[in-house]
Amino acid sequence: MDAFFVAIEATPIAEALRHARWGYAVVNAAHILGFCLLVGAIIPLNLRLLGVWRDISRRSLIRVLAPVAAAGLALAVAAGLLLFSVRAREYAGTEIFQAKLLFVMAGTAAALAMHCVHGFLLDRASDSRLRRHALLSVTCWIGALICGRLVAFSGS
Repeated sequence: MDAFFVAIEATPIAEALRHARWGYAVVNAAHILGFCLLVGAIIPLNLRLLGVWRDISRRSLIRVLAPVAAAGLALAVAAGLLLFSVRAREYAGTEIFQAKLLFVMAGTAAALAMHCVHGFLLDRASDSRLRRHALLSVTCWIGALICGRLVAFSGS
């Protein structure tokens, strides 16, 4: 597996990011922006699923916030892969990074499953199912956010 991570670190894009004065900073900023969009959309949506702001239509919030969250996730993942390529071996061997990946995968899988099973607007989900999903979602995305910040302090 180490050879795979060495190969990732040897890619031209990883080399460029390691040596570009502003390249890594721009990609890092894109990663943070993506996660801001994701968490900034997910938290209010999950609060609504938990029963806050009952006077605001759940369908309206989902229509606006789900695509924002999806775009944020796409940006965060794309930029995250580029950041990973710079120090793939170090990151892959870090338990906090592995935990972050598990949180991201669990949060993504849970959201996809909810929308596939209960429809994009979650019309077919019971209130109790929505509340359980909201708690799982908040846990996953806040966990990923915390682990992501800790990754910066866990390496050599």
